[in-house]
Amino acid sequence: MIELSMHIMDIVENAVRAEANKIYISINENTKKDAFSIEIKDNGRGMNKKMQKKAFDPFITTKPEKKIGLGLSLLKAAAKRCGGDLIITSSPGKGTKVKADFVLSHIDRQPLGNIVETIVVLITGNPEVEFIFLHKKNGESIKWCSSRITKNVGNKIRTSPEVINFVKEDFRKIYINF
Repeated sequence: MIELSMHIMDIVENAVRAEANKIYISINENTKKDAFSIEIKDNGRGMNKKMQKKAFDPFITTKPEKKIGLGLSLLKAAAKRCGGDLIITSSPGKGTKVKADFVLSHIDRQPLGNIVETIVVLITGNPEVEFIFLHKKNGESIKWCSSRITKNVGNKIRTSPEVINFVKEDFRKIYINF
């Protein structure tokens, strides 16, 4: 994966498969500390300690149709390559937290990518999930919650063109000047 937003999508898809119905996505940039982090928390099935240790093994996956699971191992390698690390915290029945830390200015740090489109795809593609997105940059922050959809367009289906357009425009509006 060449952009961090694709790693975010992969981790969120894992959370959805783990039956999460609430997912927090947080990005934190701090130029003074030269730090960049991505944190994704969910309330899905969670993992026991044994599975947490195996989670970085590319030959372990919970997807029955696949034989390899590269997502977490690739993100961990990307973080380590940039002076950071990836940590998983999880408990069965309580969910999982994945946190990847990077040195912000490291030459090998992947770009964030098109986070607006990534979030739009995740929100409209997973209508049963509540998403909370937070991006902090040098003390300022923006927050966007999928509950804004119901407040603004009612109970329309999230995959309807009206809802997709609302999500794109609303999210882009708050994100564009950030």
